[in-house]
Amino acid sequence: MSAPVPDEQLLRAVVPTTIAALVRRGATPDAAEDAMQEALVRALTAWPEDPPRDPRAWLVTVAWRCHLDAVRSDTARRGREERAEAEPGPGPVPDSDDTLALYFWCAHPSLTPASAVALTLRAVGGLTTRQVAEAYLVPEATAAQRISRAKRSLAGVRLAAPDGGGDLSTVLRVLYLVFNEGYSGDVDLVAEAIRLTRRLVTLTDEPEALGLLALMLLHHARRDTRTTADGALVPLADQDRSRWDTSAIAEGVVVLQAALARDRLGEYQAQAAIAALHADAPSAEETDWVQVVEWYDELLALGDSPVVRLNRAVAVGEADGAAAGLAALEAVPLDVPRRTAVLAHLVERSGDAARAAPLFGEAAAVASSSAEREHLLVRAARARGRVAGSG
Repeated sequence: MSAPVPDEQLLRAVVPTTIAALVRRGATPDAAEDAMQEALVRALTAWPEDPPRDPRAWLVTVAWRCHLDAVRSDTARRGREERAEAEPGPGPVPDSDDTLALYFWCAHPSLTPASAVALTLRAVGGLTTRQVAEAYLVPEATAAQRISRAKRSLAGVRLAAPDGGGDLSTVLRVLYLVFNEGYSGDVDLVAEAIRLTRRLVTLTDEPEALGLLALMLLHHARRDTRTTADGALVPLADQDRSRWDTSAIAEGVVVLQAALARDRLGEYQAQAAIAALHADAPSAEETDWVQVVEWYDELLALGDSPVVRLNRAVAVGEADGAAAGLAALEAVPLDVPRRTAVLAHLVERSGDAARAAPLFGEAAAVASSSAEREHLLVRAARARGRVAGSG
């Protein structure tokens, strides 16, 4: 019988803190990652026979030694070797966690969103380059280039306190980008984003981190009902609410309440409050649309956004009628994505199927996905059917 290999979840939990510790000691990000990989190879051999009491301390010690060996073997880098010779003496590794600093480092404002996401998944999430590539449906070479480009951009940027570069809002935005990628290949980015956000919540007392976690959980609870077996889009009003994940909803509500109790409202908390109202309603008709509109007003107070105004117009249409929704839609610029689809929806609700049908067709022509396009074409056909039936 073969010896058991180190637990993958355990390794993915300690890898980010180990890389951060090596960078703190002076290793470059690339060198730290190379040393980390060598240490993991040694762990596969050593741990089954003699598992360490402190896996992180073992990895830090072995990876640092691997790094020093690599530096010493490179005669062209004698200057770096001298700096690296300040090896910490034997003894326990200080119980410090640099993961929060690593989050901020990966979300540095000098990086593009795509590079920040790829680097976060690689350095903080512990995914392989191949897994990152499969998650984004790009060639492995492309993913490797994004990660390498991000590391080159951060050359010379020290792994410092959060206020040394970037801010929490950037970190949260990167995690939300990961979440919105959903599922593809063998990597579930929704689950990965939730895992990383949970970890972030343990590292900071900011309520917006809790708000983002709540938002993810509440959205994730509806995941299995958003599409049919053949990939067709299912609108919120038509989803089978009996299939929603009630445990995820319950956890999301508890997390949201903890965030709101801090009395420092942010956009993720407001979005989570809207999601909670939808999750709490037995049906679309029984949703507390008045409260939904109020939360959209809170979002607008935090920062005027055309997308928020667009979604608010839909909520106003449900709360006060189609005419009120159409009036609210007037405040949304014409070039905002999905505006035509919302206009068609509100016009149809007002009873004007003849006008709604071509509007659904126009919206389908500029839809961002095939599933959305097919859904809008179906609605256009239904509207035409109503016109024909009434005729």
